[in-house]
Amino acid sequence: MKKILLGLLLAAAAVPVNATDVYAGTRKAWLEKAEALKPQLTTTEVKPMCLVTPVRDASAYQGWRFEKSAEMSSYYSQSMKNNPSVIVDFGRHMTGYYSFTLTTTFRAQDAPVRIKFTFGEVPAELNTPFDPFPGTLSRAWLQDEVVTVMQVDREITIDRRMACRYVKIELLGASPDFDFAMTDMRFKALSSAPDVAMPELASTTSQRISDIQRVSVETLRECMQTVYEDGPKRDRRLWIGDVYLESIANAYSFKNHDLTKRCLYLLAALAAEDGRLHANVFETPEPHPQYGSHCLDYSLLYTLALQEYTKATGDISTARDLWQVCRRQVEDALSYVDQETMLFNPQKKGDGLWLFFDWKAGMNPTTAMQGLLIAVLNSNYDFAKTLGYEADVKEWRTIARKLATAARTHLYDSKRGVFVSGSDKQVSQMSQIWMTLSGVMNKKEAQRALRYVMSHDDVVGLGAPYAHHYLVEALLRCGMNKEARQHVETYWGGMVDKHADTFWEVYVPEDEYLSPYNFHPINSYCHAWSCTPVYFIQKYPDIFQR
Repeated sequence: MKKILLGLLLAAAAVPVNATDVYAGTRKAWLEKAEALKPQLTTTEVKPMCLVTPVRDASAYQGWRFEKSAEMSSYYSQSMKNNPSVIVDFGRHMTGYYSFTLTTTFRAQDAPVRIKFTFGEVPAELNTPFDPFPGTLSRAWLQDEVVTVMQVDREITIDRRMACRYVKIELLGASPDFDFAMTDMRFKALSSAPDVAMPELASTTSQRISDIQRVSVETLRECMQTVYEDGPKRDRRLWIGDVYLESIANAYSFKNHDLTKRCLYLLAALAAEDGRLHANVFETPEPHPQYGSHCLDYSLLYTLALQEYTKATGDISTARDLWQVCRRQVEDALSYVDQETMLFNPQKKGDGLWLFFDWKAGMNPTTAMQGLLIAVLNSNYDFAKTLGYEADVKEWRTIARKLATAARTHLYDSKRGVFVSGSDKQVSQMSQIWMTLSGVMNKKEAQRALRYVMSHDDVVGLGAPYAHHYLVEALLRCGMNKEARQHVETYWGGMVDKHADTFWEVYVPEDEYLSPYNFHPINSYCHAWSCTPVYFIQKYPDIFQR
């Protein structure tokens, strides 16, 4: 009888939602709540530190570093024609607007001045030719602008918001009959992160951990704009996967919970009419989604983000308001479960399902999705009970047990002690991560599986810091605390060693030029999903601060 009931429940989840808007009665109110929570950005004026010269260095990140070459006062006091190409170092990563002033020094302006500005987050970005452009994303994301100045002796601000530390300035054209100097430049840096002191570290904290937390916090600060942006240089939008990671990092640092609440409401208000969340949304010119972008693992992470927000704030009212969104995402995921095998089947509906999990070519995500679904079913069952909605999910715990049993029956290689994925029985770190986080493996089994995939070269590893976050979570979950700390020190610490001001979108130590977009300068070198070391360091002080 129970098997028949489960079959009926899964079949119901697979039935398409009617064409009517499932959130019609609440969508407007959700959007109004999101807009009411839109933060005022704080402004910090940053002035440049010095001029720098590029140096080829095989030991430096991506083969380039900068050396100080002159003081700013020296540059400001000379004609720009004497220094037609310079690079300015502002000393820190900034997100905001760049201004400069040109001042007449000889005779009167009789023609326009044309200057090219290129903004870079890392040295190699300013030392790699942009054209011919080989990338797969829009060339327009690259931060180079040509400005024609019709009138000097005034401050000029570039309209486009930039994210950078360095600015390359190239004089392209000027009249020989008058002269001028750049006499001032500044950057108006923006963030919604409040000006609060970070939680103190224990006196026993190593310098390495302290440095990692500092860069982690700066990464989060730069990505906290009017939403949690995924990267202030490129994309500049709200992604669900970033919301989850940024919000838990924020909970242990800036504690700007209203920004989390705004993002949760904005995503809900802009969901598709069938109730599924869009993976990413835009704020301007009016809030709207990236239509048709549905990433199922991201949709399930939304439910975890709401749970973590509720734990951090005690805001049960918002949790109840958005509970129906959580329930709909889980129902959508269940519609891909095969009723006979109780395995997640991404081909079941033939709808081109998108699963992400990591920037890692060739990784099969099916087993990871099985684990994520089990974890979400269990956590949402408990969440529903705290909200008084247990009746909505009374079978979810049973379904989770069925999925776990199916995973052990069909996907577990007991000889090697690992879970496999796909028809070719691929062994990956991601499969073991989510089978650990789901609780399918006990502590001893999880330790064996994680040690196996972290010590064998023939398994599919991880690509982005996004995935490495979940590896650390899994290591902590099964009691591998020493390994978790070591991984944070080695992986994020590796970026610190390479002089990262903020943590990067993609970091594979053995391939510094790796880009999912076929051109490393278009990578984001300040990226939301890389910001979570502060979460680990503050949540687990006995592990990371001793």
